[in-house]
This record gives sequence, structure tokens and C-alpha cells, in this order.
Amino acid sequence: MSSEIQETLLQSVEAFHSSQLIKNKYENILEHLDSGIILFDREGVLTFINVQMAKLLEVSRKSLTGCTLQQILRHPQLSRFNKKKILRIYREAIFHRKKYHELSDESGRQWLLTVTYGEQMDGDFLFSVKDVSDFKQIEQTAYRNDKLAMLGKISASIAHEIRNPLTAIRGFIQLLRPHLVKLGKDEYARIILMEIDRANDIIYEFLNSSKPSAPQTTVIAVSSLLKEVVLLTESEALMKGCEVVLHDEAKPLHISVDVKQIKQVILNIIKNAMDAIEELGPEHEGIIEIRTRADQNSVNIQISDNGKGMDHNTLTRLFDPFFTTKESGTGLGLSVSYRIIKNHRGYISVDSKCGYGTQFIISLPTVEAQEG
Repeated sequence: MSSEIQETLLQSVEAFHSSQLIKNKYENILEHLDSGIILFDREGVLTFINVQMAKLLEVSRKSLTGCTLQQILRHPQLSRFNKKKILRIYREAIFHRKKYHELSDESGRQWLLTVTYGEQMDGDFLFSVKDVSDFKQIEQTAYRNDKLAMLGKISASIAHEIRNPLTAIRGFIQLLRPHLVKLGKDEYARIILMEIDRANDIIYEFLNSSKPSAPQTTVIAVSSLLKEVVLLTESEALMKGCEVVLHDEAKPLHISVDVKQIKQVILNIIKNAMDAIEELGPEHEGIIEIRTRADQNSVNIQISDNGKGMDHNTLTRLFDPFFTTKESGTGLGLSVSYRIIKNHRGYISVDSKCGYGTQFIISLPTVEAQEG
């Protein structure tokens, strides 16, 4: 009898240890997930928080465990920004029963928060947060490419429809020109023809901008290309109260590019930087710095300025066709630049913050990488 009791007790102890090991194993997995996890019980007390969530909130796990929502919102180490986010999520999750939330942090990264509750949770509320910035970037790139493709088709159609009547008008004016000469009105014919030609040039530029032609590549030293660009922009920069500084790379780097197109991209970025500096007023000492850096099989051209910078909403739409913050802008410059760099098998990125300036990075494959 006693041996049976001992055996039963031993089995119970083994079962307890086994369940404890399984519990510890799963808790360890939850603690080290790349997603942030936080759990509140039915009384509103925080019973579990993993390492990632504590990092996101920038507060120690120990100081948060056992706290109610009110105590968390009064936590001295929790930033005001995070307190506002937590309160907003709580209201939407508890009162509006919203299960999914998209958030952006102070650095502009995108997060997806999921709330799980109901009978299966036995009254508990589970909040999980995952960084979806990369997925958002892919989504925006796909959306941007679709818009650019549509823009190319629309612009080609518009250009064709406008060019036809302009060609006819030009022909008739030339036929009428001898009669206008007799009437002493040759100047009228000259002006009409000049304006028709100007309209054709605008249409051509728009068409070329919305759908850049295939690159006609030439091997060129990056330093040589950038020196030419600096020479082209120096006088305008001085007029707008800023300086363009080129920090030349000691090691010679060569790229195979359509020189005209890449110049167009760099000039467009520098001109935008000048405008951003000019908006801060004549007393602001503006500086635009250009640097190059070799990065494995590519070269990075970094263009930074100390202008007014951009907010997150502007950054997310920066390369969209027709998006502009300028009164006289077309919104095509950066969308075209994006397409040109993509056609060169490179990429363009931007980092900016209001009051701290902007930095563009253009990455292009080196000649050695293209040959390989």
C-alpha cells in the first residue's frame, strides 16, 4: 500500500516537473520573440511582458509586472509619447473592440498591434506588436511602380492627342505666313510658330519625365561626374545663400551609367536641398554636402543638407508622381529620379527629420559588379 502511494506521489512530482519544464520552455520562447508581447488579466493587471515589448517601451519588465493601466500611465520612466499611444490603444481595444492597430514610432518605423481576447483567453487581454516597416516599404514600392506605369501610359496618350492638332496648326500657319508677310504681320506668325514649338517641347519633357528612356550607358569616374554637377550648381547655390561641398573619395570609383540621366537625378536632389535651405531665411548658413563611399559591389552617393527637413507623412509620399509641397512644383522630379535609378539597377533612399535636414543616398553598381 505504501509503495503504491510512493509511486503515485513520484508520478505526480514527475508530472509537475514535466509540466513546469514545458511552461518554462514556452515562457522562454515568448520572452525572446521578435514581436512584443504583453498580457493583462481580467482585473486589468499586467501579468506578463516579454523582452521585446520592454525594449519598445524602454522600461524594465520587473517594474511593469503587476501594474494596472493607471500605474503604467503614471510610470516615471515611460515616455509621454508611449503613454499617449498606450491610452489610445486601450480606448480603441476596450471601448471600440478594435483588434488591429497600425502605429508609427518617433523614428518613423511602422508597427502592427494585434489584440486578442474572448472566451479562449479566459478574460485576459493579449497585446502583440510586430515591426512591419519592411512590409510597408515593399507595399509602397509596388504601389509607386503601378502609379508610374499608369502615368507613362496616360502621358503617352495625352502627348499623342495634343501633338496631332499642334502639328496641323503649325502647317496651316506656315501656309498663311506669306499672306501675313504681305500684311506686315510676319511677327505674329513667328510668335505663333515659336509658341507651338515651345508647347511641343513641354509635351516632350513631360513624356520623357513620366517614362524615362532606356539608359545609354558610358563608363565614368564618380568623382568626375560629381565635380561637373557641383560646377553646374555653385552659382545658384550662392544666390540662395548656401554652399555645395564635395568630399572626394580617395579611391577612384567607376560606374556605367547614362550620364545625362544620373546628372538629372543629382541636380534635382541638390535643387530641392537649396529650396529647403532657402525656406529657413537668409540668415541661415546653408550647406549641401556630397560624399561617396564604396559598399561591396556598389557606390553610395550621399547628398545631405541642413535645410528645414521633412515630416513622416511627406517622406512616405516623396516618390509618388504629382506629389509636391511646392506651389509651382509638378511633383514629377523625384518620381522620375526613382525610375531612373531603378533602370540603372540601383536604389535611392531618403532620411529626414523636421529641423534637422535631409539625406539622400543613391546606390549604383560599380563597373566591376556589372561585369561580374
